[in-house]
Amino acid sequence: MRILLAEDDALLGDGLRAGLRQLGFQVDWVRDGLAAERELRAEPYAAAVLDLGLPRRDGLDVLAAIRQAGITLPVLVLTARDAVPDRIRGLDTGADDYVVKPIDLHELAARLRALVRRSAGAPQEQLRVQDIALDPAARSVTQAGQPVALAPREHDLLHALMLAAGRVLSREQLEQQLYAWGQEVESNAIEVHIHHLRRKLGGAAIRTVRGVGYLMPRERPADRP
Repeated sequence: MRILLAEDDALLGDGLRAGLRQLGFQVDWVRDGLAAERELRAEPYAAAVLDLGLPRRDGLDVLAAIRQAGITLPVLVLTARDAVPDRIRGLDTGADDYVVKPIDLHELAARLRALVRRSAGAPQEQLRVQDIALDPAARSVTQAGQPVALAPREHDLLHALMLAAGRVLSREQLEQQLYAWGQEVESNAIEVHIHHLRRKLGGAAIRTVRGVGYLMPRERPADRP
């Protein structure tokens, strides 16, 4: 999943970006509040990690602005401001989670996965669609109880389709979710990954909606009465 990291501390930001990438996230990193607001208005991120003490515009002002604009993506505030009034203000302004630095990287990743699951209406740790189960934390997939080996990008694509099960996602939407800044995207990359997923999971697992995009039905057509 693709997230925005807004953190002005160069050492911490670089460490968080590298660590979250190793845990399967695609991370875009900005270092000031104006850049954070601009990107959150322009790009469909799955979630954001937002520092409050940002230069050029305070993180709380950024949060208030995007909520006023109707942007509903999950926002995890990660800040050194640990006073109870600061936490209350952050949550009341629209934060979905409020964490005080420092934080263990694996806990941060788990909190982000939980926020994204809840925003997609999937409260359970494992995603289950058709006979496929995906564990985002373990980055594992099973079908009818049997393990399925997927390449990292195939796993990320399947994750996106399962979160949106029953809805069509365009190729552009999928590219935006799978690739961070600076990552080269070949023109047929999504089609190639879809082909590989169908080969491993069966052709009925993912439908092509011609001229629109791709859909993962909640049930396979063959399973319908």
